[in-house]
Amino acid sequence: MQPVEIYTKSWCPFCARAKAQLNRLGISFEEIDVTNDLAREKEMVERADRTSVPQIFVGKHHVGGSDDLAAAVASGEFERLLNASTETASAA
Repeated sequence: MQPVEIYTKSWCPFCARAKAQLNRLGISFEEIDVTNDLAREKEMVERADRTSVPQIFVGKHHVGGSDDLAAAVASGEFERLLNASTETASAA
C-alpha cells in the first residue's frame, strides 16, 4: 500500500474534512502541519504547485485537495493509487 501524506493547517475546515474522510476509510496517513512551518509549506507548494491546504499525496502522486480526494474516492481512483506498485505510482 502506498503511503498517504496530507499537508494541513490547524484552522482549516477542508483539512479537517479530508482527514475525517481518510479516517472513515481506515486509511493511515502522515499529517504535515504547515500552520507555523514555512519550510514545510514551501515544500508543499513545490510538490503540489498549489498554495492552499489540504494537499494530499498517495506515494508520489498528487491527489489534490479535499474535493479532489472525495472525487478520487468516489471514482475508485484513490483505491487504485493506494494499491499501485511503487513503480506504477511513480510513473503516474
